[in-house]
Order: sequence, then C-alpha cells, then structure tokens
Amino acid sequence: MSQVVFLLVPRLHLLDLAGPAQVFSTAADLGHPCAVRYVAEQEDVPTVQGVTLRAAVVWPRLGPDDLVVVPGWRPRAPGEDGAPTAAALGRLRAHHAAGGTVAAVCAGAAALGRAGLLDGRRCTTHHDLQDELALRYPRARVVRDVLYVLDGRVATSAGVASGIDLALHLVAVRHGPAVAARVARSMAVYARPNGDERTSAMLRHRAHLDEAVHRAQDLIDARFAERLGLAALAAACGLGERTLTRRFTAATGLTPLRYQQELRVEHAEHLVAEGVTVEAAARAAGFRDARMLRRLRGRAVAREGTARTTAPVDR
Repeated sequence: MSQVVFLLVPRLHLLDLAGPAQVFSTAADLGHPCAVRYVAEQEDVPTVQGVTLRAAVVWPRLGPDDLVVVPGWRPRAPGEDGAPTAAALGRLRAHHAAGGTVAAVCAGAAALGRAGLLDGRRCTTHHDLQDELALRYPRARVVRDVLYVLDGRVATSAGVASGIDLALHLVAVRHGPAVAARVARSMAVYARPNGDERTSAMLRHRAHLDEAVHRAQDLIDARFAERLGLAALAAACGLGERTLTRRFTAATGLTPLRYQQELRVEHAEHLVAEGVTVEAAARAAGFRDARMLRRLRGRAVAREGTARTTAPVDR
C-alpha cells in the first residue's frame, strides 16, 4: 500500500484508529513503507474517549494501490448512524470504483453501507451492531462470529481490537505472512484465528510469548526452503536441541521440522494455484521432488477430515 488514509468521523473510537494505524506504521518501520494519513471534514475531531485529534481537510491524491479505512464511531443518540457526509461517501465510492481498496473497523461498516459498497457483498461489524447493519442494508450479507471479512476490495472487521487482526491480514496479503508475523511480534500481539478463512501458518502458530521460539520461527520463516539442521537452529536461539524442540512444541504444537514442512506445503500450494507445475512448485518450496509434497499434503487432508468427523455437533 502506497498510502493508508484514515477517514475520521466525529466521536470515533481511539482503538479502532490506533490499532490499525500502529500495524501499518510498524510495517513501514520494518522496511515496507507507506504513508499513513488522516483526513476529516473538520480539522479537530473529537473522540468518544475525550481526546481531540487533528486531521487534514484536503484529501490526498489516491491511486489503486492505496487503502482508505473508516474507523468506528459512536452516534450521539440512539437511532442515529452519524455516518460521514455525502461528499466523503462519494470519495469512498470513487476510490473503490477506480480500483482502490476500502476498509472499515467496527461501526465504520455503516459508512460503507451508506456508500453502497456493501450491496451484494459479505461483511461484518461489532456483534451488537450486526442486526442493525443487516436491517439498514438488506443487500449486504452480514457474516457473524468472525474477526474480519474480505470481499473483493471491500474489507470489514468486527469490534474494536479486531481492527488489528484485519490490518495484519491486509499486510500479509500485500507483503506476505512473514512480514505480518514480524509486525505482530513487534507489537506483542498475535493473529487470532478468523472463523472466515484459513490463516497462514506463519501467523497461525504465533499465539505464544516464548521469545526463543519466536527467534526460531523467524529463522525458519526466512529460510524455510533451505536445509536447516536442528543443531544450527538451536545454536542461533541460544538453546540446546532438546530444549528447543520441547519449547517449540509446547508453544506451537509442532516440532521445528513439522513447522518447516507446513510452510513448504503452504508455499507450494500457493505456487500451484498461480499456475506453476506441481514438480516446479515442490522444488521451489525446498522439496527434492513432488512425491514428498503429495505425501505431506495427503496427510494434512487426512488430519483435516479426522478433525471434522470428530468435532462435536451443536444440537
């Protein structure tokens, strides 16, 4: 993303803004630059939490690579939606029509609904607002019990902190899951599993606070296609081999080798989906040939099938 532009609405929630803004600015600090900007229809924008923010009143020139985000807000009275003016909604429509991406955090989904950008699309919002969103915008397909939803170039997230999850996912889409994992680690957060789609293994197994294991994962993430001996990996983390294996398994549920294999299979599947032959994808992912890739993929499918058949059924 060349620019991430936040459209600030009066009485916005600070965390709806600050969480995603921190994700994108941290990605920039890690070498993936983007300009984070703030626009509003007035220079001084009050927040629900009592802090007044200063924003530009002139929009920057936008291109297809730019992202516009609408943080959530709290209306002054029940029954109001407090959405941006027709001019600001027009900006959202025009940016999307020109090939850009728009996103909303929490109650910000109402702005996308008012702009007509949720018609025929899957979306979500805070669980307390889902019924209201579905009632106001009957052509929207409101998805419940998820952290975020992406439908084409329209992204929405659930309540407050889920804006961080959405921002991490957008970073992963643009720069790769390894970058998103580094951002999450820098912020001392982790990507929570989203009920709507499968998260990359690089993020899925970061839900822990073991610093040595994070270092091991960083090394494997960067060199998953190479032959990484356990001894060298343990030495890089300042641990013995048995200690690293024990702590890695406790933190992630996988041995270092299994973790590397998951990354390789995931990378190979991505290449195949882009039209690369299975043999070429296997070699690019670090396998000698396609046989091991097929074997590991078969095991993964079998585990997924077992998990589905043994899962409890709600009655």
